[in-house]
Amino acid sequence: MEFTITFPGGLKVEAADGRQRILTDQSPESGGEGSAPEPYTLFLASIGTCAGIYVLRFCQAHGLPTDGVHLFQRSHWDEVRRRLARVDLEVRVPPSFPERYRDALARSASLCAVKKALHDPPDFDVRTVVPPPSSGA
Repeated sequence: MEFTITFPGGLKVEAADGRQRILTDQSPESGGEGSAPEPYTLFLASIGTCAGIYVLRFCQAHGLPTDGVHLFQRSHWDEVRRRLARVDLEVRVPPSFPERYRDALARSASLCAVKKALHDPPDFDVRTVVPPPSSGA
């Protein structure tokens, strides 16, 4: 997967992959307009939405209704190390949700690819390059 990252103005930053565009902005407190989520907010949301798709697919595969099913995510910040310390994810189900599927539903959410990437993080290679001039042909 490849993205092109551009700067459409102010403190907005956009990522495009050829099919979709993802816009970010900074909050007014940080000098932005608050017109879109901040990048770190998108990062945190990607954890819950990724787990959510696993929960949704589990329910669909087992013919279970998703009415009243939702995930609740809480992030814990380590002030000393100035980093994300822990993420709690709760798969909340109504009392009518079959008890025999409740543990499996949580296990399904834990299969999230974003969570797995955090457990075994990728290497990063960040550098500056000057691409060759394009031919005008």
